[in-house]
Amino acid sequence: MSNTKQIQSALISVYDKSNLEPVIEKLKLLDVKIFSTGGTKSFIEKLGVSVTAVEDVTQYPSILGGRVKTLHPKIFGGILARRENPSDLSEMKQYDIPKIDLVIVDLYPFESTVASGATDQEIIEKIDIGGISLIRAAAKNFEHTLIISSKNQYQKLIDLLEMHKGLSSLAERKQFAVEAFNVSSHYDTAIFKYFNKDFSVPAFKQSIQNGEELRYGENPHQKGFFYGDLNAVFNQLHGKQISYNNLLDIEAAVQLISDFDEVTFTILKHNNACGIASRPILVEAWNAALAGDPVSAFGGILITNKEIDKDSAIEINKIFFEVIIAPSYQEEALKILKEKKNRIILIQKQKEFPVVQFRSLLNGVLVQDRDVKIESAKDMTVVTKVEPLLKEIEDMIFANKVVKHSKSNTIVLVKNKQLCASGVGQTSRVDALKQAITKANSFKFDLNGAVMASDAFFPFADSVEIAYQAGIKSVIQPGGSVKDQESIDFCNNHNIGMVFTGTRHFKH
Repeated sequence: MSNTKQIQSALISVYDKSNLEPVIEKLKLLDVKIFSTGGTKSFIEKLGVSVTAVEDVTQYPSILGGRVKTLHPKIFGGILARRENPSDLSEMKQYDIPKIDLVIVDLYPFESTVASGATDQEIIEKIDIGGISLIRAAAKNFEHTLIISSKNQYQKLIDLLEMHKGLSSLAERKQFAVEAFNVSSHYDTAIFKYFNKDFSVPAFKQSIQNGEELRYGENPHQKGFFYGDLNAVFNQLHGKQISYNNLLDIEAAVQLISDFDEVTFTILKHNNACGIASRPILVEAWNAALAGDPVSAFGGILITNKEIDKDSAIEINKIFFEVIIAPSYQEEALKILKEKKNRIILIQKQKEFPVVQFRSLLNGVLVQDRDVKIESAKDMTVVTKVEPLLKEIEDMIFANKVVKHSKSNTIVLVKNKQLCASGVGQTSRVDALKQAITKANSFKFDLNGAVMASDAFFPFADSVEIAYQAGIKSVIQPGGSVKDQESIDFCNNHNIGMVFTGTRHFKH
């Protein structure tokens, strides 16, 4: 069996005719016999190129409004025949089946039709049958047949036709087959997900076409990849390639800032906010966020929900950081921030993200809805004699947003819409609180009048006791402990206001 195969015949049937003309011209130069049908046949004929109708081969017309055109043994026999198999060759001769060396086909635009808001019937009509069958048949028989399953491969095909005069190697055909099965599997996954939204068949299927290899994973000895379209989310204006760890922090940053409407600046390290503040003026928000932990801010990820101006850029530029994200930048600000060549500067474009999260675990995948709940004053139930003041309620709303996006167990201390400190990722809530208080004291924060937020209930009264000793005046927590009353009693006896939200915000 020869490794190299000459393209002598081609079946072409595509929905999207763009960029097809150069391919047709190259096939014409090589005197390749072309089979086609419907609109593709008309397109080729208008180019002045000879084409044989599929109907002339099958002696059967296109039927059912075009639903059945190429589904015929004479077409699939020509694609699937094993050229070295005497029985296959004998049957091809017996039934007058033409050999097909090249298949160029695409698929009806199912995903874009769904995205357009089309009706169910319009969507169903965009489920390709013939095209997907042709792709699978040609890819299966890659030893003899070359499959082009996307217009994105046209240039590769043109190069092959020009440089090798229509000759293809086994490795080339197998590569195209791999890409074809990628196309077909992605297409089937999209169709399944569309239908399954109403039935919830317990199957996990995801398919993302775009992917890139990162420099490495979390550590240099680990490989890392990102599958998705970062260009749809960000414009990268400056800096080096975004790393695996950068992406983890960027995800945390984007989700956190999305909960804030006021002018807010946030600094993150290892997926947690080490500084965040809301202020009327951006540079003030930056200075207040940085004051929360100027040590951890080194090498951090910065994000804001307001355009970066010159005054802010001057202050921001005084520290080393990895990434900065904003909706826009003033020209003078951008010039300042670009002074460091490796600094990653991003404009965030996309604001809405999938509401379903998943992660690999053991021999399977965990799936859950994203935590999109944001508590407001109406979600708070005052459980103490002391009712928090309006200013304290505003701080509790702020703190509860931060605690929601921090690693559990976590405690967040806030005053005047500024993060004073947080204790994150601790094995006990008391340890998280002690960590936060120690950190706040080390940066000279006055916690008198500050508020405390907890991602989950207090199992005992010890946390509110420690908070009281530090000067905390208001507490927001989910509630739900069998010993809630102990915490309530302590707060009542020491003039502390406490509210329950009824919503836990664990994050692991």
